[in-house]
Amino acid sequence: MPSLKRKKTAAPPTRGSAGKGAKGAPSKPKLPRGARLKQVKQAFAVTRANDPKVLPIVLAAFFGPFLLLLAIGFVVDHPFYLGFLGFLVALVVTAFVFGKRVQATAYSQVEGQLGAAAAVLNNMRGDWRVTPAVGFTREQDLVHRVVGRPGIVLVAEGAPNRSRNLVITEKKKLARFVGETPVYDVLVGDGEGQVPLRALEKHFLKLPRNIKGKQVNDLDRRLKAIGGASLPVPKGPMPRGKVPRR
Repeated sequence: MPSLKRKKTAAPPTRGSAGKGAKGAPSKPKLPRGARLKQVKQAFAVTRANDPKVLPIVLAAFFGPFLLLLAIGFVVDHPFYLGFLGFLVALVVTAFVFGKRVQATAYSQVEGQLGAAAAVLNNMRGDWRVTPAVGFTREQDLVHRVVGRPGIVLVAEGAPNRSRNLVITEKKKLARFVGETPVYDVLVGDGEGQVPLRALEKHFLKLPRNIKGKQVNDLDRRLKAIGGASLPVPKGPMPRGKVPRR
């Protein structure tokens, strides 16, 4: 007598489920090892061209902890164990030091250029919705709008007086759309009351979380109607060359 067991069929994929992880976020394509190695080589070449001390610093970051733990291993009669541990620690320290030197070189290349703050904002960690150049002056002072868990952050770069006026104008414009959503302002620079470009991301990470993720999405959609100016500010990775001015 033939079996009456029902065959199991695969459930049809739900809408929007393809290419997403368990939490619904789109999965990022993994780079092959060859591509990653190529990126590291390019980063090292660019950094070494602008920072001649990077090679001896990276070598010291590797051999320092490795030789120290290896020497301790010989003293306590466990050279292989502590030597292997020292090798792992040396890799971590080297990666950290090299990343910091690469970051410092990237900042030095964009400092003083049009849209330097926008380049940093677009590369920050976390969920930040960046709209570059929502306000500007003829003298190329800019104000950028960032939406995130703290609320809205207006980032101005340029001459302090003109930048403050840009922020005030933008706050008046936002008052009609954002209600009680907190609005922060940041002036980028090295003067009193300003935030240096290198410390911009750190400043953002210190801001309090005032709204939830769903509110961030709603706020971002609401503000997209305001839009921004069409200016040649850098997007994506930090630019290596000079940004054209109009």
